[in-house]
Amino acid sequence: MFLAASVALPAVAQPSVALKPVVVTATRFPELADSLPFGVSVITADEIRRSGATTVNEALVRVLGVVGRLDLLGGGEYQIDLRGFGATADVNQVVIVDGVRLSEADLGGTRLSGIPIESVERIEVLRGSGAVLYGEGATAGVIVVTTRSGAGKERAAGGTAYVGAGTYGLRDLRATGNVGGQGFSLDVSGQKRDTDGHRDNFQSSMDAASATGQWSNEWLRLGARYVHDALDTGLPGALTAAQYEANPRQSNTPNDHASTRNSRGSVFGEAQLGSWQVALDAGKRERTLRSLNNGFAFDYDIEAENYALRARNQSALGTASNVLLAGFDGQRWSRDVLGLFGSTAQQRTRAFYLKDDLTLAAGTRLALGVRSERADKEVSTTPGGVDDRQDAWELGVSQPLMRGVTAYGRLGRSFRFPNVDEFSFASPGILEPQTSRDYEMGLRWNHATGRVDARLYRSDLTNEIGFDPNAPGPFGFPGANTNFDPTRRQGLELDATQQASAALALRVNAALREAKFRSGPYAGKDIPLAPSQTLALRADWTPLPAHRLSGGIIWVSSQHPDFQNACTMPSYTTIDARYSYLWRWAELSLSVSNLADRKFYTQAFACDAGTTTSIYPEAGRAFVASLRASF
Repeated sequence: MFLAASVALPAVAQPSVALKPVVVTATRFPELADSLPFGVSVITADEIRRSGATTVNEALVRVLGVVGRLDLLGGGEYQIDLRGFGATADVNQVVIVDGVRLSEADLGGTRLSGIPIESVERIEVLRGSGAVLYGEGATAGVIVVTTRSGAGKERAAGGTAYVGAGTYGLRDLRATGNVGGQGFSLDVSGQKRDTDGHRDNFQSSMDAASATGQWSNEWLRLGARYVHDALDTGLPGALTAAQYEANPRQSNTPNDHASTRNSRGSVFGEAQLGSWQVALDAGKRERTLRSLNNGFAFDYDIEAENYALRARNQSALGTASNVLLAGFDGQRWSRDVLGLFGSTAQQRTRAFYLKDDLTLAAGTRLALGVRSERADKEVSTTPGGVDDRQDAWELGVSQPLMRGVTAYGRLGRSFRFPNVDEFSFASPGILEPQTSRDYEMGLRWNHATGRVDARLYRSDLTNEIGFDPNAPGPFGFPGANTNFDPTRRQGLELDATQQASAALALRVNAALREAKFRSGPYAGKDIPLAPSQTLALRADWTPLPAHRLSGGIIWVSSQHPDFQNACTMPSYTTIDARYSYLWRWAELSLSVSNLADRKFYTQAFACDAGTTTSIYPEAGRAFVASLRASF
């Protein structure tokens, strides 16, 4: 099966452009992806620009075909789901931005759309468990965002300016700039994006800015950065099936609104000390939310501190090469919910990890990693909490089979503690930590003009944590967070890129997935909001010098919004396209999303007598015209 998938996109004979080796940083230090015993997908800044994506979330959906569900806030936010975790996807994957963990310790979601898109150098998706290197909540994978300043590459002074306008009253302004000399550099970027939204009361105004200063020489790099973003948006609420059919633009909550503010400051350092590489990332961030939902205010303030110290040593053991990685991660997180029913929640985690990779002379790579993590969590309004330690481990191997072809596999254990929102609204009793036994095997083929990576995976979860509307609630009513009966995620994933010629590049991302309950009252049922099949096809064509056409097709299969699988959300297909013309220092472009103007939705929460309800409609056809200037 893997071999058949690998030859799905055969190389075109003698194209004049060869692909560069892929270097990833999701491994905590940069290394080539060819021999890794797990799958990693990479999106470059050029791919983001050619796709017309305006946010990190949108780039993941368009370029990699990752499942995305429309967030309740405006501003282009989407909930990303790497491997079929449905409503709890965000707390089962970790987000890292320039070395600092961004994932929240509650159910509030991780905000990616506030990262200025022009500042992004690349996005990496570590497929499957990243628990050894990144700790709790990494069973589905890790999303690593690296900005241009975070990449630490020497660049000539310059910048970009972008202005765009489009459907639904879109106004989008962006700018970047960098200067440097004598080892010093300063990078700044900013974005302001306003839109009337595709629904009543879904207007939004977003602005973001970042600045990074750093200094480096041949063995040392030191720097500091500050990032701020703000979003003001209406909250149009959910629709019934009848309302969706009659008028998907309408709103049931014309007065609801939300405002969120986020700021992040961090310092970083890297040093090469003989055979040792040492790195430190330390950050502090603040997040505020002010909102009105159905006449009720929900406001909170979050403060978080993260520390990550790591070291890497490479040495020779006879004819073999050995890489030892050791590190410490620490986090302090607190949230104050304001108002009459306010509360204070706190979390503190400390973790140590050790990973060793031995590469034999014949190219066989053997990997062993372990992690021990301690968590203390509490909420002022709830007795008890979490005071526990969990361990993660993994064994991996990769083996070259022939020139450019590598087989790999790994198995391990990952975990997640209940977060403060979960154990404070749970079924009677104590929520146990969630654990998973994870398996993966794959085949990677790299040739002069393309790459193919196909993998089979399975995660068997015990005590998975989630909200069950039928579980006994803490106040005698149905609905509470609980430990599910055993569940499973398994499937086949395919990533393929092909430089068919100097003028044409192709990309395919496909997945067959199964997310089911293994036993209990829902045995054999699909996990809600977990489609079983996805397909993304993209092409980038330069028919004439200075002219470029790019576009893609995304198809997502049907899914269920409910535990009993009595309702079905229809499958959907979207098409996007972009034409650009490059003239000297300026690029003019026209792009369109949902080209066929399909009526569809990605987010729904309820089932009523066999009919899906609580629907959040997606936008129809939308055009954007833009001008980007480089200097």
